[in-house]
Amino acid sequence: MYRRTFLQLSGLGLLAGLAGCDAMGSVFGRMFAIPPRDTTYFTPNDKFYLVNYSNSPFSLSHNLSQEQWRLSITGEVKHKASLGWRDILNRESFDQIVTLECIDTLPGGDSLGNAQWRGISLKKLLTELGVEEETARDIVFRAADGYHDSIPFARAMQDDVMLAYLMNGEKLPQEHGFPLRLIVPGLYGIKNVKWITEIEVYNGDYKGYWQQRGWTDDGTIKIFSRIDSPGHYQPLRGPEHTYRGVAFGGPHSISKVEMSFDSGKSWQPAEIEPPLSKKSWVIWNFHWRPPKPGKYQISVRATDTKGQLQIADIIRPQPAGASGLHTIISDIEQI
Repeated sequence: MYRRTFLQLSGLGLLAGLAGCDAMGSVFGRMFAIPPRDTTYFTPNDKFYLVNYSNSPFSLSHNLSQEQWRLSITGEVKHKASLGWRDILNRESFDQIVTLECIDTLPGGDSLGNAQWRGISLKKLLTELGVEEETARDIVFRAADGYHDSIPFARAMQDDVMLAYLMNGEKLPQEHGFPLRLIVPGLYGIKNVKWITEIEVYNGDYKGYWQQRGWTDDGTIKIFSRIDSPGHYQPLRGPEHTYRGVAFGGPHSISKVEMSFDSGKSWQPAEIEPPLSKKSWVIWNFHWRPPKPGKYQISVRATDTKGQLQIADIIRPQPAGASGLHTIISDIEQI
């Protein structure tokens, strides 16, 4: 889940946030109509977003053989190790549902997905190898395609950090990191390294591939919400319409989703479907009865379980992830 080589403007994306929906409607009209999206809790593997730092991301991964692949653990550990595929499978495993999101995701963007992962505990592995807690500062992950990044030692030693080999009950697909990838709930995809071949316990402040190019070393996901349906400028008829979408709190779950039908002047609470995991997105629904025909600027925002409200200010992805509210135009033709 590395940085995109291009920015996908899905939904209204950055255009809506920067230009404003009223401006877009008057200038571009239906030219930029966006169809509704399906909203499902789990994202199928073949629909899960793909982002890589190189232009030919899969050339190396396709050459990885599970029998020849090795994982080396080096650095500040008492017992360095080299593990094979069977060694990983023979270790105690656990499952968790986690949403991943690319740091390049724009307001209304598609570069996030939710899956059930199975893997082994990084904490237990490092503990068994005798990690030197007094000198360990960062845990570095190096990949077969040349990518590298790190997470703080304290974060690595939390129970939810996983080295995953299954995705939605299937062997981890090649394009998603086979044989082994990192899952760190709440951190952007740049930190969730794929095709791992080496883990180094590092005694300094390690700067990964994108940190060397000015991107964040923290990587905490910002609160995100999106309107999936109806689509932007979709013609609507009838007295009531159901709005549906997702909201994601990154390191915390979502406690509230709100909708505005008057350009952000007032907000009304949406219904949230109970998620299966505190580390995943939530699905929300709102039933709206428009007062009269016309074009309405409609926005969504979310609040996490710590009481933090989604940032409305438009901020581009670099260096620490985008912010801004997803906004669409609903065209009520007849009630």
